[in-house]
Amino acid sequence: MKLNELILGIDDLRLQSGDAAIDVRDLALDSRRVKAGALFAALPGSKADGRSFVAAAAKAGASVILAPEGSSFADLPAGVAVLAAKEPRRALAQLAARFFGNQPPCIAAVTGTGGKTSTVAFARQLWALEGREAASLGTLGILSRKLNDPGSLTTPDPIALHRILNQLADNGVTHLAMEASSHGLDQHRLDGVKVTAAAFTNLSQDHLDYHADMDSYFEAKLRLFSDLLPEGGTAVVNLKLARAQKLIETARARRQRLITFGADNADIRLLKQKPTPQGQLLELGLFGVHHVAEFPVAGGFQAENLLAALGLVIGSGSDANKMAGLIGS
Repeated sequence: MKLNELILGIDDLRLQSGDAAIDVRDLALDSRRVKAGALFAALPGSKADGRSFVAAAAKAGASVILAPEGSSFADLPAGVAVLAAKEPRRALAQLAARFFGNQPPCIAAVTGTGGKTSTVAFARQLWALEGREAASLGTLGILSRKLNDPGSLTTPDPIALHRILNQLADNGVTHLAMEASSHGLDQHRLDGVKVTAAAFTNLSQDHLDYHADMDSYFEAKLRLFSDLLPEGGTAVVNLKLARAQKLIETARARRQRLITFGADNADIRLLKQKPTPQGQLLELGLFGVHHVAEFPVAGGFQAENLLAALGLVIGSGSDANKMAGLIGS
């Protein structure tokens, strides 16, 4: 892809030097993985500064360097272009989305302190039972009928993430449920992902070694709704959250569809649950309709994760009554 095509319309990017008609054949964050014709993202990090490896990347054949505004590099080989951005991480995610191009048409993202892994698993299973070509991406890796890669991928870097999205789409996956960590949201790793529905499971004290305080932690997660979920997308909100009202206000301001769960006045409610040898018997209220379902997973917290998953699949276009009937199938 030509550089001028790759950067077209990405407002934060500026061609600092070089030829905009140069070919970009790959993207890389690690100078050791640079191939001839690659764009190398020289980003400052907590452990190392990618700008220190620009010379190595150029020697390996990088044709473009992406760096924060104000960066300068002496003795770059002739023909190597330099891009500058105020928010280089965000710019990289947008570049990766355009470079790889293809994504599953339906993507549901889940954030929250806990429950993300179970919620994306339940969403994938419900879609699969409905006959969709579904996948999940997160702590358990990539899980789908056609493409499996076990291993922790809570929120991959944007190059890896968009490469995965492209692979899933190329393998026929139409419905993806993915975890969205606060780190990943704060670092713009999910920017460029075309989110259809988003859920917020819960919030408790965690990751305060990274986030300055609970307000910063919440604001990082809120980006999923305030920045990534578009107008017309579905926001799935746990009404038990102390900050649920802020999420609701954000969804309404952005003209998103709102589906609530967790509380007695929610759209999706847990009316009763009874432990069984196989899991639990659930009585659910889905938009005013009563349902009984055998759920083959133990634990009250897992029943709440199921409610979040139901919100996501219903919010992405599946029929509520049909979904309720598929639980435990």
